[in-house]
Order: sequence, then C-alpha cells, then structure tokens
Amino acid sequence: MSSHISSNTDSASALDLHHDNSPAPAEDVDDYLGRAAALLELDASVVDRLRRPKRVHRVSVPLVRDDGEVDLFTGYRSQHDDARGPFKGGIRYHPGVTEAECISLSMLMTWKCALLDLPFGGGKGGIVVDPATLSDAELERLTRRFAMELSDVVGPAQDIVAPDIGTDERTMTWFVDAYSAQYGEPTPAAVTGKPISAGGCYGRAAAPGRSVAVTAREACAHEGIELDGATVAVQGFGNVGGNAARLLDEWGATVVAVSDVDGAIYDADGLDVAAVTASGPHPSVVADYDEAAILTNAELLALDVDILVPAAVGDVLTADTALDVRAELVVEGANGPTTPAADTLFEERGIPVIPDILANAGGVTVSYFEWLQNRTDERWSESRVLEALDGRVVDAWNAVSTERERRDCSWREAAYVVALSRVVDAHEMVETSL
Repeated sequence: MSSHISSNTDSASALDLHHDNSPAPAEDVDDYLGRAAALLELDASVVDRLRRPKRVHRVSVPLVRDDGEVDLFTGYRSQHDDARGPFKGGIRYHPGVTEAECISLSMLMTWKCALLDLPFGGGKGGIVVDPATLSDAELERLTRRFAMELSDVVGPAQDIVAPDIGTDERTMTWFVDAYSAQYGEPTPAAVTGKPISAGGCYGRAAAPGRSVAVTAREACAHEGIELDGATVAVQGFGNVGGNAARLLDEWGATVVAVSDVDGAIYDADGLDVAAVTASGPHPSVVADYDEAAILTNAELLALDVDILVPAAVGDVLTADTALDVRAELVVEGANGPTTPAADTLFEERGIPVIPDILANAGGVTVSYFEWLQNRTDERWSESRVLEALDGRVVDAWNAVSTERERRDCSWREAAYVVALSRVVDAHEMVETSL
C-alpha cells in the first residue's frame, strides 16, 4: 500500500444541485426562527441557545483507493437539539458539504420533527466528497469507515442517521452493518432509510411527495379551492415532485406542467402523469414526453394555475420571480424554495405559501415509523404506514391552521411557532426536572 495521503476537502468544487433536498439557506432559517420567537415573545437568551447546535463532530475519514493510494476526507455530524428525543437526520456525500450547512440543516430538522410531533431532535452530517468519483468498493469502504468514526456519537437512542444527497439505502446498509459490528450485535434502529430486506419501511420512498399532496389537499379545502379539477404545476419531477403530482392526479387534480433540469412540459388540458417518465441514458421528462409544449422552469413558475409546487431546488421564488407567480396557492416541496423577501410579497398579494417544514415532512415521519418498528421488532403494512403518515400530516396541518388563525400570521410563521413552542416546552420540562 502506498503511504501517500492527499486531502480532497479543499479542491472539490460544488456541483449544481438539481434534486428534491436542496438546503434552505442558513440566513432564511434564522430569519424564520426570529419571527416565530418574536411572536412567542421568547427571551433573547432562549433564542440564542436554539440558534446554536448542541455539538458538532468533525472527523477525518481515510479511504484506501482501489489502486492502493490513501485519500483523506472530512466528515461532519451536527447535533442541534435533543430535548424532545434523539437527534435525527441524513448524511450527504457532496463536495459542497460544509460544517455551516450541516448546522443549518440540523436546525431545520429540529423544527420539522417538532412540527410533526416526532420524538426526535435535529441532526445532519456528511462527507466532503463527490461520490461519482468513487468506485462502488471505495464508496463502501468510505461509508464503513465513516460509521466507525461516528460510532461513539450515533445510535438508536442517541442519533439516528438516514440517507440524503449522494447516499441511498445501499449506503445505509453499509453504515448500519459497520455500526453493528462495532457493538457486536445487529442494531437496525441506528439507521433509517434501509431496504425492506434490512428492516426498512414500506412507503418510505413516496412519503415526502405524499405529504406534499396531503398538505395541498388540506390547503385547498381551507382556501375554498375544489381539488377535483384544480390545475397544478410542479417544478421538479423527482422523488418529491413526481410522487406529489401522481397522487394529486389520482385525487382528480389536473397536472398541467412538470419539469426537470432540462425544462418543463405543459398541456393546458392536463398531462398524462402516468406517462411522464424519465428514462434512457440521459433521463429527461422533456425529451421523453411527446405532445406537449416546452417551457423553461421560470415560465412554469409563472403559469396561471390553482396550485404551484416548487419541488426542485432552493431560492427559486425570489423578490423578482414572486411578482410573476399567478398561482392561487403555493405548496413547497423542496427545502427553502421561497426567500423571505418573496414570502413578504406573497403575503401582500394574498397568495398562501404552505412551508416546506410542514409540506415535505413525510420523509422524516416515515423514518420515525421505521425506527419505531426496528425498536419494537415489528413490521407494518404499507397501508398502515400511509394511514399513520396521513394522520400525522393532518394533525400538524390542524395545529398550524389553529395557530395561524389565533395569531393572524403567515402559514410559515405559524408552522415555526408550533415547532418552536414544542421545543421550548421540552427544554423547560428538562430544566424543571434537574
């Protein structure tokens, strides 16, 4: 084996992210936290504490390459808050991973878990690496070593990891296997997002898109929009946007436009959503669907529709683009698609925006179900999972709706108020018991 060691943490350039899990900018999350804290009239010291993670772990992860060379990668795990339960959140493999990003996303996970009333706090981590540059064998060795480096600070009662950008159920299988080997016994509850054969949960893949669709359905009922026949445009036909579009179509809505990174397809009479697929060596919904007009992603956002679902990347609805939006209702599928400035404009224009921490929380909710099944050695049917998911989402919607009516605030502010108040209550209970 060569003794040469090189670091890949400084030279890697960020990839262009076209996926359903793009991060909400840290300053946006902080802004929303501040607004909610003001509505709750929280003491500044309480807010300051919640702006900081409880701890952040930075580890060096050596990787023996297939040719015998050794590269050194940097990994992170941010653990934001555990007043309500173990930390919970994904690990991502991407050259743009930073400590600051992990901290911001772990905070977002805290609010999302609290809003859905899950017994978790927020965690997030990753490795600064482009997984496309690794062979399968290298990817497995990197994952197993990362699990070993984090084995003292993660686990089923401490911090449960999950897949994110650049990781998947195969990655989770390697991670939990290495973690279990460290402790000499199978520990499936240390990881969620596993394949069914390794203790995974039915319905997990479709869960984030399903929660978007359920939230859209509830929002339509609240706003007096008839879902049957309502027109829908979905930016981003990935796991979140694609599943949301298919379910809304099944419930009678008319999906008139969907898009991916290459652009959008549009048919005023409605697309055949079941026929919208991305196949071939260079998958593209635009290239693979005939008999539809071709639009840009920006043009999709400006369509005259009842429901707009931005489910691709963050910051697509800005102070500039928000002025062109003609939808009656915006339901966020991606993380952070709307900037605070655009939020203000939508509020002034009377366009409701249903926030990401409510609409796309299906993923972490089903992760909770997986963890619960692993802890109790149960196996739930898919119908039970989906029924439980829908119930959690509707309960969260009702809590947010009640708070919004009581405080006469925006949907996003109401969502953060519900989440923040639950976390603060948990801290007060812990401190009272000391």
